Amino acid sequence: MRACIQQRFHQLPHTRFSFLHPPRIHAYTVANVENPSAPSREDYAYANVFLWNTMIRKQAENGDITRDPPLLYYIQGLRTGLRPNGQTFMYLLKALVCGKNVNEGEEVHASVVRTGFASSEFVSGALLGFYVANGFIGQARQVFDEMPQPGLVLWTLMIRAYVCLTLPGEALELFRTMRRVGVMPDMVAVATVVSASGLLGDLGVAKTIHCFIEKSRVEVDAFVSSTLINTYGECGSLTDAYRFFQETAMKNTVVWNTMIHQSLEHNNLDLRKQLFDSMPERDVASWNSMIRGFANVGQYEEALALFHDMEISVFRPNTLTLLSTLSACASHGALEAGAWIHSYVNDNDLNRDGSLDSSLIDMYSKCGDIAKAIQIFEESPRRDLFTWTSIICGLAMHGHGKKALCYFSEMNESQVSPDEVTMVGVLSACAHAGLIEQGRRYFQSMEKVFGLAPKIEHYGCMVDLLGRMGCLKEAYDLIMGMPMEANEIIWGSFLSACRVYNNVELGEVAARRLLELDPRDPWGRVMLSKIYAEEAKYDRSMGLRKEIKEKGLKKSPGCSSIEVNGSVHGFLVEDNSHPCYNEINSMLEKIENLMN
Repeated sequence: MRACIQQRFHQLPHTRFSFLHPPRIHAYTVANVENPSAPSREDYAYANVFLWNTMIRKQAENGDITRDPPLLYYIQGLRTGLRPNGQTFMYLLKALVCGKNVNEGEEVHASVVRTGFASSEFVSGALLGFYVANGFIGQARQVFDEMPQPGLVLWTLMIRAYVCLTLPGEALELFRTMRRVGVMPDMVAVATVVSASGLLGDLGVAKTIHCFIEKSRVEVDAFVSSTLINTYGECGSLTDAYRFFQETAMKNTVVWNTMIHQSLEHNNLDLRKQLFDSMPERDVASWNSMIRGFANVGQYEEALALFHDMEISVFRPNTLTLLSTLSACASHGALEAGAWIHSYVNDNDLNRDGSLDSSLIDMYSKCGDIAKAIQIFEESPRRDLFTWTSIICGLAMHGHGKKALCYFSEMNESQVSPDEVTMVGVLSACAHAGLIEQGRRYFQSMEKVFGLAPKIEHYGCMVDLLGRMGCLKEAYDLIMGMPMEANEIIWGSFLSACRVYNNVELGEVAARRLLELDPRDPWGRVMLSKIYAEEAKYDRSMGLRKEIKEKGLKKSPGCSSIEVNGSVHGFLVEDNSHPCYNEINSMLEKIENLMN
């Protein structure tokens, strides 16, 4: 980069610098920005620091720092005899932050020191922000420490830097130092320190900071209030968060939404509903929090009902609303409701950029309409990681393994790199299609080609694939060689494969591991009992069934659901709680009679 700047510098028309009248400066700058065909900036000499600063500032605003690096304009100005001021360095550092030019930033830092601006709090703040934006917290702290008497702004910037880089301990220690030297915080500094205590997750520290705020009589605005509520929630105390919410006089919509968010995080459904119903004023974020909260805890019908309530209110659903609602439809299998929302999106032109395509593909896939999912993907203007992953996982879910792998090949050809979720879909597709060689190859390529370390989900897919194909010994070796402990899903998948291929020895190992993970789950005993029965080891089979009965172990009942007229009805085994139970049974009897 430095060599490039030097080369460009020597190409500049240095002899053509002329002194411009100040009123014409703005006209020249605007003309150059708004009209690309106007004479280039090199054709205009700048007569004073104001124009020099303006050129650097416009360079940063335009984002055109690769073709014409801001440092080039700085060097050019120095060559003409101009002396930089504080604004010169602030604009220059801002431009370099946009381009992540660390080496050039260090050169500017050296120039700041040489020209005597290192004592300027504003310039030091810009330097500190530059280093933090590039992840160099050590250099940022050095800038701070070299200030003889940093003011409140610089103290706050340094504390916030530690918070942004998830270093709450250092942030709180610096705040203690700040108080020891007698600097009094304002609302911004207080909110930053409160955030640090939330990151630390220590309820005692959070209460200490809260106590300091009350004793020091620092003004508590809505921002500080919402930060305190969040902090108490992050420290695990919804009670303290709600107590402060009730006590604070600053209750705008943001504060209400923050309290609702924390009630959702702590799964307090009653408080969530109470708060939402009591809100004096709601906004789109209030509705979104409630819909997302219902969807996250599995109350999909409530989420969909709330979406319809929002749709007829004065507030219009936005992208976040639709993402949460489509997720609820997908998880609930509500195809009719999902299709209605899709129509709503199209009617109101809410998916012009294709940002909802991945959610629509996911919804249709999970609701059983894979053909519609493929159609949306093929028509999508947005072929990013999420849309590719959604269609690959959807096809794998429906057993279309070969088609899923074809899309994965197209994805690679499009120079879109997969992530961990994509690879789960790819390996699942191999398992459903019985493509064992491809599965092995893709699993090995995760780290070698894509730089992705396999997680437990990927090992689970491989165990499923190997088990389906009867490679039980290879599957067992893979489980034993995993860098993490296998969970009940992996051992359960392996046990099912042992039953299919009647492998008593490995089946016993899998059942034993399942019992260690969950002694109260009878499923492992039931499966092993069936393996024994199929191998004519009836005494062992009966012994396991007797053990299940004596310990009172019961399997979780199976569940099925169906969507009728926009409502999803769920049924459990031996469950007669449905309001139409008698009518359903009567219809089943009629069908049986007709079949007989």
